Amino acid sequence: MKRILIIDDEESALDLLRRILEQEGYEVIAAKNGQEGLEIFRKQQFDLVVTDMVMPVKDGLKTILEMRQEDPTIPLIAISGGGAIAKERYLNVAGYIEGVCTIPKPFTRVELLAGVNKLIR
Repeated sequence: MKRILIIDDEESALDLLRRILEQEGYEVIAAKNGQEGLEIFRKQQFDLVVTDMVMPVKDGLKTILEMRQEDPTIPLIAISGGGAIAKERYLNVAGYIEGVCTIPKPFTRVELLAGVNKLIR
């Protein structure tokens, strides 16, 4: 069974991501911010990480960069609904990092699963 770490500070987004991925047969571990996500990431093996970009404590870009220092091959999906700047700007920056797929919020089940399938075949 493939294991996915999801990181988002919005409880509703975490719940939605978890339900979609578990229905597809993935084991899902959740974290509420980038720092918590990194701590979990360092203790367990994952096949994919899905992270929001705009979060308190540690944002998605810092989280992605630190994860990549520890595991340069970990596939990542960056999601964002925006914040102080438009979501496209956050996602454009993340999209420059190799192996990172970007998905704007709100997303559909099909969009999320297309990104997941693309990265962890």
